[in-house]
Amino acid sequence: MFFHKQELQFKAVPDKPDAIYARKLQEVLGGQYGEITIAMQYGFQAWNSHIPGKYRDLLYGIAAEEMGHVEMLAIMIAQLLEKAPVGITSDGLQNDPAVAAVVGGMDVQHAIVAGAGARAVDSNGNPWQGSYITASGNMLADFTANANGEMQGRLQAARLYHMTDDKGVRDLLSFLIARDTMHQNQWIAAARELQEEKLEELPVPSNFPQHKENTKVDYEYLNFSDGKLAAEGSWAKGPTPDGKGEFSYRDGPDTTVPMPPPTHPDPRFYGTTEKPNLLEKASGTIKDTFNKG
Repeated sequence: MFFHKQELQFKAVPDKPDAIYARKLQEVLGGQYGEITIAMQYGFQAWNSHIPGKYRDLLYGIAAEEMGHVEMLAIMIAQLLEKAPVGITSDGLQNDPAVAAVVGGMDVQHAIVAGAGARAVDSNGNPWQGSYITASGNMLADFTANANGEMQGRLQAARLYHMTDDKGVRDLLSFLIARDTMHQNQWIAAARELQEEKLEELPVPSNFPQHKENTKVDYEYLNFSDGKLAAEGSWAKGPTPDGKGEFSYRDGPDTTVPMPPPTHPDPRFYGTTEKPNLLEKASGTIKDTFNKG
């Protein structure tokens, strides 16, 4: 059950309108790593969780918090757009504030589509999409993805912080950046705890029988570059993080397999092959006649 309380978690009031910056701020609202993605990702992970207890409760709680972040950013964007020019055209287009704003980088759909409001898009106007969400049902995989999401979000918010001198905007970003700090640490701690409790381990999924892998290459670093310095990394020698093997290094693969011949799909796909066109056409006609798939 959801219940909305008409309060914000933190103040979201800019010092002055700025339609151009509103477009920039759309990235951390509706971008791949924006707050809509993060809120929905945690929500779907909670709804798809298979065990009761602290991990499920964690997901529900943070998903709700992130919806509050969506709200704060949407309201901030709307306020940044509040005094945006209507854009009545005239012969002196260079004197038109709306044209000047567009040339300077304003998203015109903020005005035309949303009526000076936020949109579920990124800073280039690309619509938010559900494919941004990671919710696999495997908590170690998902918590690791969550930590990455918080890292990417914090990175973008930190960059945006330096793109404005508006104290009100910076105050909100400062708060969101701090919450990203917490959430990065939180997901890393949760991933570690999952492993300590043996609910999931590396490699994910840990309940896939590892003897079914090609164990000859499961911990071997294969260098497919003419750069040699990768051999100096801890991923090329020494114990593996999962504690189940030892890294080794090989300069390129030691196996090769002949390339299979080109495929020849059904002639009714009308691909180009080395067969005469007339023969391909006849073959398709015969398949149609006998209703062969």
